[in-house]
Amino acid sequence: MDTTRAGELSYRDATEADVEELVPLIESAYRGDSSRTGWTTEADILEGQRTDPDGVRKVITTPGSRLLTVERDGVIVACCQLEHRGDAAYFGMFAVRPGLQGGGLGKEIIAEAERTAREDWGVTEMHMSVISVRDELIAWYERRGYRRTGELTPFPYGDERFGIPQREDLAFELLVKELV
Repeated sequence: MDTTRAGELSYRDATEADVEELVPLIESAYRGDSSRTGWTTEADILEGQRTDPDGVRKVITTPGSRLLTVERDGVIVACCQLEHRGDAAYFGMFAVRPGLQGGGLGKEIIAEAERTAREDWGVTEMHMSVISVRDELIAWYERRGYRRTGELTPFPYGDERFGIPQREDLAFELLVKELV
């Protein structure tokens, strides 16, 4: 079924019953050959896993954290993590099915995530960490109103839970957007 422009999107918090479906979605958006169908692939800079069932389950079950699941016509097409951190929310684990990327779905989802964080938690900023060498992805977020902070966190080299780096210059950069 082509879900590119079928029914409207619906949003709900993921449950532990969704873990089995969400892990392959997240993996397909970032790693391996399937990720090359979309434009958010990290396949050239990281091999191995992006997440695992325990990591997804932790996002779902940790207080102040939620995994927003996006469905179209009863099929999960995307997800994103929202975590309440005081006056800010953290946005992460953003995945859109590779074959659906590039059609405006991501813009809709991030706008809904920002609205949800602002209305549910009263936060004034959205934070995210992006691998600093992902210029195209960072530019996409900048077009959505995020700004680079220059604040870098080292990539966890040697911890294969985050993937196997294919280069030695990886770090996470904090991006911030004011939510007004």
